[in-house]
Amino acid sequence: MGSLRNGLILAGSILLLGGAVQAADVKGRVKEIVTERCSLCHGVDGEAATSVYPRLAAQNETYVVKQLKDFRDGRRKGTMNEMARDLTDDEINGLAAYFSGKKPQSKRPLDVDFAAVGKYIFHNGNRYSGIAPCASCHGEAGRGTEQLPRLAGQHPAYVEGQLMEFVSGSRTNDKSIMHAVATKLTTLEMKAVATYIGGLE
Repeated sequence: MGSLRNGLILAGSILLLGGAVQAADVKGRVKEIVTERCSLCHGVDGEAATSVYPRLAAQNETYVVKQLKDFRDGRRKGTMNEMARDLTDDEINGLAAYFSGKKPQSKRPLDVDFAAVGKYIFHNGNRYSGIAPCASCHGEAGRGTEQLPRLAGQHPAYVEGQLMEFVSGSRTNDKSIMHAVATKLTTLEMKAVATYIGGLE
């Protein structure tokens, strides 16, 4: 009986050790991917090299997982298809956890009056054109949910670009609701909302 118990304990220890080694391997691989790939466009801490690329710092973990899998599996088209094509699920989960844990930054809008227009639309929508408030899905602080992206502090140029992609249909995932919303926004409204979002913390 004692030898059976000892055998079970040994087997359990081996499994735990194997899991710890595998976790360490994935963590090391994630660090390597961040350094060799992600940092080129998004920066090591997810703050993005330029406004063309999205800030990933503090982005919602589940949302990042979905987007990386969509890029990898071709449901979303763009430069990221090549970057994500060989990522495993464990690596994707690790990357999402890494970037979601980074501290976000924001930039105070220079044109306060213009940002105020965006603030109104973000929180109240536009009842004359049938636009729902952005906050109704993305939250009053713009931090989204597990499934929906954090918008707070995102580069205005990137936000505007994504809205335009939803309008044109070139954004090939998550477009069922956002296409309907974006097509009702004027260019001024898009720019104003993006400016306001960029200043949220």
